[in-house]
Order: sequence, then C-alpha cells, then structure tokens
Amino acid sequence: MKTHNLGYPRIGNNRELKKAEEAYWTGKSEVTELLQVAKEIRLKNWNIQKDVGIQFIPVNDFSFYDQMLDMSLMVGAIPRRFHDLMQKQQLRDIDLLFAMARGYQKNGFDIKAMEMTKWFDTNYHYIVPEFTANQNFVLYNSKIINEFVEAKQAGINAKPVLIGAFTYLYLGKEKNTEFSRFELIHNILEVYIEILNKLENCGAQYIQFDEPALSLNLTDAERSVIAKVYSTIRERFPNLKIILASYFECYGDNIDTVLHLPIDVLHLDLVRCENQLSDILQKNISNRDLQLSLGVVDGRNIWQNDFKKSLALIENASNSIGKDRIWIAPSCSLLHSPCDLELEKDERILKPEIKQWLAFAKQKIEEVVILAQLASGNADLNTQTKFQSNIAANELRKTSSLIHNPTVKNRVEGLTEKDDKRHNSFNIRKKLQHFR
Repeated sequence: MKTHNLGYPRIGNNRELKKAEEAYWTGKSEVTELLQVAKEIRLKNWNIQKDVGIQFIPVNDFSFYDQMLDMSLMVGAIPRRFHDLMQKQQLRDIDLLFAMARGYQKNGFDIKAMEMTKWFDTNYHYIVPEFTANQNFVLYNSKIINEFVEAKQAGINAKPVLIGAFTYLYLGKEKNTEFSRFELIHNILEVYIEILNKLENCGAQYIQFDEPALSLNLTDAERSVIAKVYSTIRERFPNLKIILASYFECYGDNIDTVLHLPIDVLHLDLVRCENQLSDILQKNISNRDLQLSLGVVDGRNIWQNDFKKSLALIENASNSIGKDRIWIAPSCSLLHSPCDLELEKDERILKPEIKQWLAFAKQKIEEVVILAQLASGNADLNTQTKFQSNIAANELRKTSSLIHNPTVKNRVEGLTEKDDKRHNSFNIRKKLQHFR
C-alpha cells in the first residue's frame, strides 16, 4: 500500500509568496528575492511531506500564478499580442507569465490580460489558454524539469505533476470559429513527449497527469482524443508509470474509456463520488495490473477525516484487488486547504473544542499516512492512539452544542408545504420592508 499527494499549498505558511509577489510587482524588491522565496517555499513543502511519511511527493504543483498558465508558457501557447512585447522588451519568463495573467501597460505597450475563469466548482481561478488554427507548440519553458531536478537534489522522492493534454485543450478556447482546438492534439502531444523524455532522462519513474475534464460530460469524439493521448504516451514511454488523476466528480460515462487506457494508477475522488469505487470494482479489474489511488481525505475543506468511514472504503478495495494495488491520497490537490493547523494558537479565536475537529494541509497528509498504516496493519501505538482520538472527536462533533441547536432542528422538522408560501403579496411586503 502506497501513499502520495496530488499537490500542496504554495502560498506559504505566512503568505510569503503573496507578499513577495506584491513587493516585486510594485518595484520594492528584485526578481532574485521573489525567486528565492519561491525556492524556500518549495523546499519546505517537500520536506514537510517527506517528514510526515508521504512516499511520492508532487513537484510542479508550485506556481507563481496558476498551473494552467504555467502549462501555456511551458508549451509556448503565448497569444500573438504578446509576441512584439517579447521581442522588444526581452522579458524574463516570470515577467512574461505575469504579463499574460495581468496584462502589460508600460513602456508604450497596452496589452490586455488573458481571460480568467473558475477552476471547475472551486473558488480557484485559472488563466484560459488561447488557441488558433494550425497552431504550433514548442517547449518554451522547462519549469517542470528544473523543479524535478531541484527536488531530487534535495533528496525528495519526486513525482512530476502536470495538466494532461486533453484537459489543457478542453479548458482553452478557440480564437476563431473555423476549427476545433482538439485538432491541435497531435501538435501539442509532441511537446508533452519532449517534456516526458527529459523527465525520464532525469530519473522520473512516475508521472501524474491531472485530467479533471474527465469528470465532465464528454462526447465520443472527445473520448477518442483521450484514448489517443494515452496510447501515444504509452507507446513512446513503455517504462514510465502513469498516474491518471481526475477529481471534483465521478468519471461517470467516461469510466469505460478510462479503464481501457494504458495507465498504471487511476485516482478516484471518493469524497465527491464515493459510489464510483463500487462501480469500478464491479467492472472486473481484478485481472489487470491497474492500481487504484483512493482519494479518501478531503482536499477541499478544513475538517478532519472520518477514519472509520475511510478505512471501510480502503478495506472494500483491498479485499477486491489486494493491498499491493492500493494507493492512499487526498481527494484532490491540497491547494484549496489552509497550510497548517499548528499555526492557529490563539484560543480566543479558535476554541480547542473546534480545533480538534479540524485538519489543514499538513494534517491532511498526516491523515493519509495514518490511514495507510491502519489499513496495512502496520499501525504502532502512536497511530492507534490517533485513531481513537479521531473517533472520539468525530463523535463529539455529532452532538456538540457549538454546531447543533435543538431549537433550530425542531423548527426545521416542523416545516410544512404551507411554510414555502409567502403570507403577503409583493406590494404589502414592499411597504413593510420600507417601513422597517
């Protein structure tokens, strides 16, 4: 049974990245200072995960802005309106990245930023890639390779993470209407292959492809693109271990396509879609080598895990395909969680009773490791104690007066259909509201 993480918060325990970026944008610091802060955050994040006991630690989850924008820069998907700026100003990669995200209004230029929209149903936003007919892609930026090497030099068992080619194209937009962005799949795959070749040459064994678009309703044509992407990657890299990760929802009608992909590990978001585990286990994957990554720790909230519930899911999978084919993980990247509950020390702000119910990013990866130890039968006395504390805290939360008000519950239970209807007309309500 293995443990891994899909991504870690990059803002820093004390919002170091935000402060460093704002200082750089306002001219109060040099780029070297910003890059040093970023390096320190990455190293600290990796070591936190290593010290906790996570076996496969993500790299390239760090970003100065967002991972989709990083991907655009990496594959050279730079909108034409920035080309003149690149030539005349000779911008550093990081300055071009910020210009694409925020626009560029100086030195005689007035260039609009790229569009920003929500990352699925989260409060996170991403910069939307822009595509044109017959667009060519090149390996413009080597961020993922550089960070992988940086992690390896720091003694980290690094697992490169990148947005999959299908999701990257799916979430982009065509700048003209006479073509489909999926026509570009062959062109962009060549850059992905170049990236993977460099990573493999640097010693990468596992690669995590994030394909959250697989949680959406796709057409047969779109599913065929997915099949093309991963058959091509497998053909070119027979020895690379491929982790396919989708999250925020079930695979739904895409599951048959997904189960036929030549991948090694399939990640399941069992927080948002618990039932998909049983659906997949019923599809007779026991005769395959496919391993399952069980996303049982919620990557999007602040609450501690229910160990008993998670262990039941893990046991179900283990009984079906064996413990050696199980990975334990958060449901999605921990980007959406605060960094570390240990930093919250003021009991006037956060009561101890409430604090015991919480888990931030650091605590969530600890939960991943604890669950793996419990499920594999390797739990020591300390782990067993944490298990009992988890049970007690979850039981207390079910009855605590801090979040349960019997008066309110009784009123809700007493509601009838009559309560759904207003007692007065709009004109009367308007007068009453004005009077108040």
